[in-house]
Amino acid sequence: MSKRIAFNDNWLFFDGEIETPQAPDKGPSYCQAKTEHYLAGPASIHFPDAVDHFLTPGMKAEINLRKTQSVTLPHDYIITQVPEEKRNKAWGFFDYHPAWYRKHFIIDEKDKDKRVVLYFEGVADHATVYFNGVYMYDNYEAHTPFEIDLTDFIRFGEDNVIAVHVECGTGEGWWYQGGGIYRNVWLEYNDPVSVARYGVYVHPDKKSGKNWNTPVETEIRNDNYRDVTVKVNTKLVAEDGAVIGEAEEKIEVPARSIGSVSQNILVKAPALWDIDTPVLYKAVTTLTVGRRVTDVQETSYGYREISYSPETGFYLNGRNVKLQGVCGHGDYGLTGLAVPESVFRYKAQLIKDMGANAYRCSHYAQAEYWMDEMDRRGIVVMDETRWFSSAPAALNDLRILMKRDRNHPSIIMWSIGNEEPFFITEQGARISRALYAEANKLDKTRPILTANDKDPEVATVYQYSDIVGVNYHMELFDKLHSMYPEKPILSTENTATGTSRGWYHDNVSSLGRISSFDHDTNAWFLSREKTWQYILDRSWLMGGMQWIAFEHRGEAEWPRLCSVSGAIDLYLQKKDAFYQNQSFWLDRPMIHVLPHWNHPGMEGKKIPVWAYTNCEEAELFVNGRSAGRVSIQPVQHAEWNVTYRPGTIEVVGYNNGEIVCRDVQETTGLPVSLKLIPENAGDVKPGDVLLLTCVALDEEGREVPDAAIDRILFYSDGGSAVIGTGSDHTDHVPPRMNARSMYAGRVSVAVKTGEKGGKIRVYAESAGLASGVIELTVK
Repeated sequence: MSKRIAFNDNWLFFDGEIETPQAPDKGPSYCQAKTEHYLAGPASIHFPDAVDHFLTPGMKAEINLRKTQSVTLPHDYIITQVPEEKRNKAWGFFDYHPAWYRKHFIIDEKDKDKRVVLYFEGVADHATVYFNGVYMYDNYEAHTPFEIDLTDFIRFGEDNVIAVHVECGTGEGWWYQGGGIYRNVWLEYNDPVSVARYGVYVHPDKKSGKNWNTPVETEIRNDNYRDVTVKVNTKLVAEDGAVIGEAEEKIEVPARSIGSVSQNILVKAPALWDIDTPVLYKAVTTLTVGRRVTDVQETSYGYREISYSPETGFYLNGRNVKLQGVCGHGDYGLTGLAVPESVFRYKAQLIKDMGANAYRCSHYAQAEYWMDEMDRRGIVVMDETRWFSSAPAALNDLRILMKRDRNHPSIIMWSIGNEEPFFITEQGARISRALYAEANKLDKTRPILTANDKDPEVATVYQYSDIVGVNYHMELFDKLHSMYPEKPILSTENTATGTSRGWYHDNVSSLGRISSFDHDTNAWFLSREKTWQYILDRSWLMGGMQWIAFEHRGEAEWPRLCSVSGAIDLYLQKKDAFYQNQSFWLDRPMIHVLPHWNHPGMEGKKIPVWAYTNCEEAELFVNGRSAGRVSIQPVQHAEWNVTYRPGTIEVVGYNNGEIVCRDVQETTGLPVSLKLIPENAGDVKPGDVLLLTCVALDEEGREVPDAAIDRILFYSDGGSAVIGTGSDHTDHVPPRMNARSMYAGRVSVAVKTGEKGGKIRVYAESAGLASGVIELTVK
């Protein structure tokens, strides 16, 4: 039987390059021009790498004089730095440099009959892997997973060493690049007869009525040096464990080869995967040779019907659905590229809470766990490959992406490129044709498109696209609809208007602040309101992917560390734009008022007050008196100009003349105490990351929305540890620090819980304020 174990603990990390001098004599050159190519240096099994090395008399070893850290994966070593203005602003003002990882481990003698593989989900940017001094593999794409077959080079029962050299800052993108082994690593023990990597493909096809054909294609690898007969059994299993279908077949697989089996299972009236009811099934594949089971694999999939119309857009299970989408990168402000699974879950929940129903993977293969979350949450996905190229490496990246992800019912389209100058050239047409053909070989059930911002009206790639994808360029959509009447059209990227959380003044570039009120940035980056109104006015437009769900590091202007285009800030605090999107996308009545009502020095002066709402009418009350009741057209906001006086502003939403929702802001006193609020406590298990928000309270216990506190110290006990803090996108103190200044009344705190769980306490302390303490039980 095959087995898979997490391989994330006890890695040794060397920050920086390790130079190995060139040998002057023939002997070392001769000895290292062999299979075990590296007998010295960090790729060698003999390299001294102990942490804080102590030697005692009689020990035979070379002492380690280099700084060595013991780290747990996933790990991003770039995020720990202090940003510097002289560094590349697209990449977040960090110093990108090489590093080394090493790990010692033992493979038992009893596993000599196994195929032993290391599976890396992602290493940024370029990774060169060595095993026991043997060069194994180069991986040149930061987001593409890869495997290393260790089998022939293992020293059974002895010390083995895997070494990974990382080069980062190589130009993978124009956003924060990070660096390191930033996704999970797995050690796999496979029987010589096993299911191949991404070897099960389930692609349901509606037959008639409520009946579905369920084709299942399975690839079986035979690593024996003899032919074998393999029995392939596939069971389709519902969430309650009921078997809804089964097929079995035998196949002869030649020695050292991969064989394939195609099965078709009729399923009657399965529950459908949908946005509000994301029902999942699993295909359980069992391989048997003789009487021995050699492998069992479970593959998640779902039943759903998708279609596209050039006149009415996207359909899911026969229902017309406007794509209320957001783009997103795969990082997190406090941990960089190394995103904990509980944070992925929280981010997915925020997208859902905002009312979005679609997500674009910008602009690469995103984490496997994240893709699973899209299935579980009912969020449809535009999946995107990193490189628009038909060169062998880029074609391989596309194949891996599609084979890895094609069982996800959430994925409804494939993007083969983003914002490429070649999109308007003859070369681009040839590349697009090659990628289109390759993608269709791997999956014929979903449409293919490009996300184009380069003169769409003269683009050469649309002839090899099932959907016309356009970034920005709102002025061209009507023309493109006339040019391509047979093709659906999607706004693959739009808006990109920046706002700073809690900033209600004019833009001040020297402070890195941009007004939190919705606005146009330029002719391309239009306000959220204008953009969504434009999309709604065109029934033939499938919808749009708003840039961007979450602020991400990079694409910044000093002193800002991010572009501030997100509806949710760098540290996962909701911005006013989050609530504005709710006013576009939610069905339940909601209303949100801005700004806060703490404006000392503005007494007697006019202040704009806005309300984002999906109600028919809104009324503003200032200190209990009505400032006016206004009718609101769908998508539009309500706006008043009122004289500032301390007290209370309240907005009330009406439907059919009845009050259905309200929101209030009060003038508060100065901070006197701190409070910690759990954000994801109900979804945290031992070893997960707990997310907290620290707020400041006045003497009446009200949250002070504009609180600015110079230094708050955070710490925890009960086997837990504070691993990150953040508040202000212009704060250059590294996020790993426990002390943080508060901006706009909120600090985000990430706490790694202990592997054993139990009670933990987290503390927030600042001079002159009553401390905040929260006690939670993790189980």
